Amino acid sequence: MPQRREAVTIADVARTVGVATSTVSRALNQPGRISDELRDRIVAAAATLGYHPNPQARSLTSGRTQSIALLVPDITNPFFFGLIRGAQAQARARGHRHVLVDTEESAEVEALTLAELPASVDGIVLAAARLTDAELTAAAGRVPLVLVNREVPGLRSVVMDTAAGALQALDHLVSLGHRSVAYVAGPATSWSSRKRWRALQRTARRLGVDCVRIGPFPPTMAAGAAAADAVVHHRVTGALFFNDLLAIGALRRFAERGIRVPDDLSVVGCDDIFGADFCRPPLTTLTTPVEQTGRVAVDMLLSTPTVGEPVRAGQTLPTHLTIRESTGPVPTRRAGRP
Repeated sequence: MPQRREAVTIADVARTVGVATSTVSRALNQPGRISDELRDRIVAAAATLGYHPNPQARSLTSGRTQSIALLVPDITNPFFFGLIRGAQAQARARGHRHVLVDTEESAEVEALTLAELPASVDGIVLAAARLTDAELTAAAGRVPLVLVNREVPGLRSVVMDTAAGALQALDHLVSLGHRSVAYVAGPATSWSSRKRWRALQRTARRLGVDCVRIGPFPPTMAAGAAAADAVVHHRVTGALFFNDLLAIGALRRFAERGIRVPDDLSVVGCDDIFGADFCRPPLTTLTTPVEQTGRVAVDMLLSTPTVGEPVRAGQTLPTHLTIRESTGPVPTRRAGRP
């Protein structure tokens, strides 16, 4: 049988080049601290010898794992697919592994995960956090943290501006003659849902529109049926839904009840998930830069090297309304009336 080949060590590279092992370590991990000529010699020697850094050993000496975590509230929601893809791609580009955790729309699971993960990762990107500001601030004291679609004073965040997008949707409905509109809210713990509702209230008063809040509802397609029934009960002519899953579930229920969209009722979703343009009718919705958000959040996280370091303000990414066939002119009769 062939003999097992011993792994090449950092000491082997150092002997070949004629430098200390600490110099090799700096060349491979902190290249700015040595000359380009010496770094090139060390990198060439490492490649020739077949040296590959040991991640476990490196984490023991540096205190860093080269891993980050992305926490999402529902891994089955297509909205998060782009976020995961963007975060993973940026983590890989920055030389980090990527751990994905589903917190199951549960504040308790989110809190437990934030308590357990700091020993295993260098930082965490937390999407659509359900915890309080105080709980999130405490978590950020244990591990570098970047929030997605949540703002907390003193913490870094990347926010998709769905509040501004909701106002675009309201303006669109008003331009079609609608004066009675419902906002179908997401989870009670959703920061972005509350922010959209506050923005809609202010603008509706200014425009003279009767805008009612319905919910909260779970952000799932299954919850769309109950949401649709509530919309019909309020006899509005237009409805803005917290997300596309709720809106698509509602479209199915409206069809079951013989309510024609958009002839009887106009419907607007949020997120522009895969399939939003395949449903019947194709859904007017807010298009959000989800994949870009994942990239920006990871980049922001890896630019925060130590816990407790002062942080810059967060970043807000624009959204826009994509108009399809689920919105139309105000009907001559309100949805649900005989």
